[in-house]
Amino acid sequence: MTTGSSGAAPRATVYGYPRQGPDRELKKAIEGYWKGRVGAAELHDTAAGLRRANWRAMADAGLGEVPTGDFSYYDHVLDTSVMVGAVPDRHRAAAAADPLDGYFAMARGTREAAPLEMTKWFDTNYHYLVPELGPDTVFSAEPAKQVGELTEALALGLTARPVLVGPVTYLLLAKPAPGVDPGFDPLTLLDRLLPVYAEVLGALRAAGAEWAQLDEPALVQDRTPAELNAAARAYRDLGALTDRPKLLVASYFDRLGEALPVLAKAPVEGLALDFTGPAAANLDALAAVGGLPGKRLVAGVVNGRNIWVDDLTRSLGTLGTLLGLADRVDVAASCSLLHVPLDASAERDIAPQIRRWLAFAREKCAELVTLARGLGHGADAVTAELAANRADLASRANSPLIHDPAVRARAAAVTAADTRRAEPYPERSVAQRARLALPPLPTTTIGSFPQTAELRSARADLRSGRLDTEGYEARIGAEIREVITFQERAGLDVLVHGEAERNDMVQYFAERLNGFLTTRHGWVQSYGTRYVRPPVLAGDLSRPEPMTVRWTSYAQSLTERPVKGMLTGPVTMLAWSFVRDDQPLSKTARQVALALRDEVNDLEACGTSVIQVDEPALRETLPLREADRSAYLDWATEAFRLTTSGVRPDTQIHTHMCYAEFGDVVGAIDALDADVISLEAARSHMEVARELAVYGYPREAGPGVYDIHSPRVPDAEEVAGLLRLGLRALPAERLWVNPDCGLKTRGWPEVRASLENLVAAARKVRAEA
Repeated sequence: MTTGSSGAAPRATVYGYPRQGPDRELKKAIEGYWKGRVGAAELHDTAAGLRRANWRAMADAGLGEVPTGDFSYYDHVLDTSVMVGAVPDRHRAAAAADPLDGYFAMARGTREAAPLEMTKWFDTNYHYLVPELGPDTVFSAEPAKQVGELTEALALGLTARPVLVGPVTYLLLAKPAPGVDPGFDPLTLLDRLLPVYAEVLGALRAAGAEWAQLDEPALVQDRTPAELNAAARAYRDLGALTDRPKLLVASYFDRLGEALPVLAKAPVEGLALDFTGPAAANLDALAAVGGLPGKRLVAGVVNGRNIWVDDLTRSLGTLGTLLGLADRVDVAASCSLLHVPLDASAERDIAPQIRRWLAFAREKCAELVTLARGLGHGADAVTAELAANRADLASRANSPLIHDPAVRARAAAVTAADTRRAEPYPERSVAQRARLALPPLPTTTIGSFPQTAELRSARADLRSGRLDTEGYEARIGAEIREVITFQERAGLDVLVHGEAERNDMVQYFAERLNGFLTTRHGWVQSYGTRYVRPPVLAGDLSRPEPMTVRWTSYAQSLTERPVKGMLTGPVTMLAWSFVRDDQPLSKTARQVALALRDEVNDLEACGTSVIQVDEPALRETLPLREADRSAYLDWATEAFRLTTSGVRPDTQIHTHMCYAEFGDVVGAIDALDADVISLEAARSHMEVARELAVYGYPREAGPGVYDIHSPRVPDAEEVAGLLRLGLRALPAERLWVNPDCGLKTRGWPEVRASLENLVAAARKVRAEA
């Protein structure tokens, strides 16, 4: 038996599990509650049933320890804000009157109060709600959720480990509350927050927790000495508590770097480290600090963010090396399985041999159990599993689905000239203004219009055969006519066709590109009740035929105003897909860019004068470490320019980004060389417009003035106020007026009212100029 020095057999565990249920039961229950069709008791019962099913699935797979507290109605960072009593003043009355409604008010906003700002969780496509803190913030412990879920799991006879967002990461993710000095540093509240964590940990210990996990992914980023000292102080104080569970401090998404010796020396009982991708550097770093004598190491050797089967032989080798570096070594995925779908075996539309290449959450649990058994009893104990795994890896590596020599040859032939517009922006802008004849502060939307129940039903009817192609296309055409008619009547200047035919901004294209696989049940949470089905980029990529020209041309035939062609950019296609791991992302990005370049050129050839190539994931995919960013931004911006640089000077290229910290990538935004960029700005009160101005951004921009992730309808004066803020940063001739993001998830009544108010505000502010 090959165990650590403690003699305990290695356990398999995970840090979190998909929340939604096999048929997105949680989404349906929450949205039913919002619409008044589902009561609070029924919603809670549904959630409790899903938690029980998840824990039982993990235990039945053989996991020796299951997580609790990772389940959420909307977002685990919002749950943490509730746990520590950090409820914004504007939501306190609602939260006091009804905690559940107050919780959703913080997430979605109300007519009276704006929601919390939302942004990306590190470099993933999951969105969290940003805590709002200030020097007057008073924390208070509210451990009922965490204690309740632990109690549920223990009642099932399971070994359970509560998982909490750690105090340092929580404060590093926070922002100054509205009205607070923007220079306020939330980390200064650490000494005020730690006693609240101590109280929560005490409550968990009293409820039966042997271990508690504190997630500190912010420590894998570049951190200042002051921030590292704060981490050391936090875990010195929490470690000194007598009435607490054993503490497991977890990091993931990258290498821990200079924070590793800080945590290795901390008086906690265990560390959980990522050993996949760039985080594989944690192995040598751990050896360099002398390992973790007397501590538990939870080794994240299975990639928790991608869906390919693990190389079990390689992972066993890594685990074997780690055995000598800690008192006990357990086996885990690299991060929460929140980021992958639930069950690959449900994908009956994918050929069985190809399906064996895939590992979703349930399959990853099985891999972890195999690795734990192999680590504890030797490779001979898992001979059959290792042989099957090697066969699956070889099948994928040798499949003709993976390799297309023509695609590789075209990508290799790309030159620097292919990635540059022939004319600089000042010359292009003159040609574009002459062609488009737009007013100052031109109005537009980001692309999508509401995906109504009728549209979704038509798509389902087409799949099931209840509706033929001709009937389906007639419905799509009617929807596009309605969208164009509304926009003309509302007075928008640059129109969109509304994307009625598209199920998702990435999946729609993946279904039309060689090299992709798509799933039927592969749902992953993006935010709240918004779930997406990321396609699987399995092989060399090419475009067999035009993908958007037909419906864009049809929409343009209905109006004299310009209609934007709408595409998803190459970086976002990668970021919102599960990408191949057998070649560098830069090579895959170039293949995607060439396919999209063909589409851009075909749109231009059919008369499209404005083409938008969305890159909302450019910031999201930014490496967490500064040292890794330059190389990423080089290939990412090159891929965008390769997509868009084949057009004439009077064709206007737009791009769009949303819900991210743009200050980190403003130089890259410039390097895209798009003529117009639209960005999220409503929740952050035009912060991005100020960032663009400080940078000296030379082209046109549309900072969003309508927060589409909230049911609030902004009135014309509110929108006008945001526009006036925008005009302090950017001149009217370079400022566009648009929502934050697409309107797919909103209903028609609020969209009509909001866009009419948006146009009215633009006209009012034009008249003031």
